[in-house]
Amino acid sequence: MIAFIALAILLFPGADASAGWKKPTRTNQKMGWFIEGGDTVYYNQLPAARIYQKKPRQKGRQWRQYYRLVYNFAKTYPYALVAKDIVWEVDSTITRDGLKYVKKDRYVGAVVKDLFSAYEKPLRNLTVTQGQILMKLIDRECGILSYDIIKQFKNKYAAGFWQGVAKMFGNDLKKHYDPTGADAALEELVTQWHNGTFERTYYEVFGKFPPNQNIPQDWKSDRQKKKKAGGD
Repeated sequence: MIAFIALAILLFPGADASAGWKKPTRTNQKMGWFIEGGDTVYYNQLPAARIYQKKPRQKGRQWRQYYRLVYNFAKTYPYALVAKDIVWEVDSTITRDGLKYVKKDRYVGAVVKDLFSAYEKPLRNLTVTQGQILMKLIDRECGILSYDIIKQFKNKYAAGFWQGVAKMFGNDLKKHYDPTGADAALEELVTQWHNGTFERTYYEVFGKFPPNQNIPQDWKSDRQKKKKAGGD
């Protein structure tokens, strides 16, 4: 009977079986408990099981392109989400502090240095195609072209230089993300990511879960952390 009640509490945590009921709190997250017939029964909520099945691999050029897109999207989209946060913070800092000219250049230069230190190694492992997809996704997330980001935070000469480099690899920093046209398939993967179904798509294609990207979350140097905290 006790085992059955414990199972019921596990599956239906809203049921209150005893006045001794205690829900997990921030200081008691591991197990909840309740008292039944003088016995203390512990319970916990388990995450839903993820049961997917790899689908037979389809043949044809269109399917091969789709499989590569799914793989490359899993590699790059987390970076686009990080880029969104960084651009927002840099832009907010410049506006809030009223940074202009020398101070703005100094601040942006410090950010670029920190970003280069944190992201150079993982980004160097991206392929040219993945770099192209990343640029598109950054445009989608930030609402601004990669060219304009460089131009806004640096200058037009730097933007022109990197546009030339992008052109050498078949990319275009001035080309907007097109969710209903050329980038419709990419947009579908973004939708799946946010509604929680991309994991299933990836597993059905490759027979395994998407890789966990080892993306640095704390890109600020100790100097920037101290400044933000009012240390200097």
